[in-house]
Amino acid sequence: MEEHEDAQYCFPGHNSSCRKVLLSTSIYITLYIFFLSIAAVTVFLNILVVISVSHFKQLHTPTNLLILSLALADVLVGLIVIPVGTVAIMESCWFLGKYFCVFYAYISYLILSISLGNLVLISIDRYVAVCDPLFYHSKITITRITCSISIIWFCCIIYNAAFIKITVNVEVPKRCFEECFIVQEFKWISIIDLVITMIVPCSIIITLYLKIFLVARSQARKETKVQIPAVTEA
Repeated sequence: MEEHEDAQYCFPGHNSSCRKVLLSTSIYITLYIFFLSIAAVTVFLNILVVISVSHFKQLHTPTNLLILSLALADVLVGLIVIPVGTVAIMESCWFLGKYFCVFYAYISYLILSISLGNLVLISIDRYVAVCDPLFYHSKITITRITCSISIIWFCCIIYNAAFIKITVNVEVPKRCFEECFIVQEFKWISIIDLVITMIVPCSIIITLYLKIFLVARSQARKETKVQIPAVTEA
C-alpha cells in the first residue's frame, strides 16, 4: 500500500517529536476532498443567505436578521473551523504553532456560543410570534433585534477571550513536540462555562419551543372543535 508520509516522525531532529500517522494516498486525498467540500458548500450557501438578506429590502425583517447573524457564524465555520479542524484530524503533525492552536480553540468556542445565542433569540422571536401575535410587531422590532444580535456577538467575543486567557495554558508540556493539545487548568471554570454557554441556552430553547408546541396544539384543538359543528349543521 502506498503511503503518504515517508518519514516516521514529524520533526526527525527532535527527541520528543510526534509520530506521523500513516495513511494511504487514496484515503488521504479522499478525506481531504470530503471535508474541504463540506467547508466550501457551507461557505457558499451561507454567503448566499447573507447576500440575499442584505440585498433585498423586503427580507429586512427581525427573523431574517437573526438568520443573517446565524449565517455569518456558519461562514466562519466553513472558513476556519472545518479547514483547520480537518488539518488537526488528518495531520498528527501540527505546523501552525501553539498560538494558532489556541486561536483555533477560541474561534471554535466563540462560534458555538454565538450560534447558541442566535438560536435563543430565534426561539424568543418564534415564541412571541405564536404565543403573543397581536403584540409581535411592537415587541419584536428591527432595532431591538439588531441591538440583541450586537450584544450577543460582543459578549461572546469578550467572554470567550477571557475564558481562553484564564483557563488555557499553552506552555504546558504536550504529549509530544509541536502538538495542538489544549490543556484547561481550572476544571471548575470549565464546568461553569459549560453551564453558561451550553446548558442554559439549550434549556431556554427547549422550554420556549415546548411552550410553542403546547400553544399550537391548543389552537389546533380549538379550530377542530369549531369545524365539527359546522360540518354537522351542513
